[in-house]
Amino acid sequence: MNTTLATRVPPSAPVHPSIHPDERAAREQLAACYRVFAMLGWTEMIYNHITVRLPDSVTGGEKQFLINPFGLHYSEVTASNLVKIDLQGKVLDGSTWPVNPAGFTVHAAIHDGLPGAHCVMHTHTTAGVAVACLQGGLQQTNFYTAQLHGMVAYHDFEGITIHADEGPRLLKSIGERNAVILRNHGLLAWGRTLPQTFAILWTLQRACEIQMATFSMGAAIPVSEEIAQRCTRDALQFSPEHGAGQDVFDALVRQVDRIDASYKN
Repeated sequence: MNTTLATRVPPSAPVHPSIHPDERAAREQLAACYRVFAMLGWTEMIYNHITVRLPDSVTGGEKQFLINPFGLHYSEVTASNLVKIDLQGKVLDGSTWPVNPAGFTVHAAIHDGLPGAHCVMHTHTTAGVAVACLQGGLQQTNFYTAQLHGMVAYHDFEGITIHADEGPRLLKSIGERNAVILRNHGLLAWGRTLPQTFAILWTLQRACEIQMATFSMGAAIPVSEEIAQRCTRDALQFSPEHGAGQDVFDALVRQVDRIDASYKN
């Protein structure tokens, strides 16, 4: 995160009535996701990011993505105030909101370098950062870690993520693994859809929460490689053939709608 940007609060730019319907749908889904994160307490003041790469039907093949306006809490994000930027962080939709360089530097590298990275999520939850700071990282000791066998990557801490030269090293660390622990920093997930990415991050977050609770009481019972491999094969929440997290995400959006549906604005 970056604290050197001016703390101004300009008016958000409205979504133009002629906006492409695919962009409108992407904006509403992403804004709903920010509200889901706020409801779950996965917030860090005005920091951290969830980004979505816009489809070619909107961009004509150019790599563009939506990001939260810097200065707003997740509970204030709406479909219209999300900012459309390119891989260099250039604002493309006339928004007057600033964009946090720590957001587009990492997220742009992933959206650009991983063809399947439609959505990227990053958090600084207490459990996530705690496990990221632990020498052994995430350990195979609970129901949730057993569903992430072979799916977790690690990237060493290089400081605040505002330097573009870290991008290639981050991509090398990630490889093709969708769940990422940024050492000394936090959690990251990417996926082919927003709900799939959410399902991966939720599972990783729960694994960290349970590990933190377990280790506070003493030594944990390890899960064998054989059992973990089987659990990961049997876990269906990430699979496109079984909805890839869509049903879980929809249920949470319904909760948000009952609380405050202003994210659709």
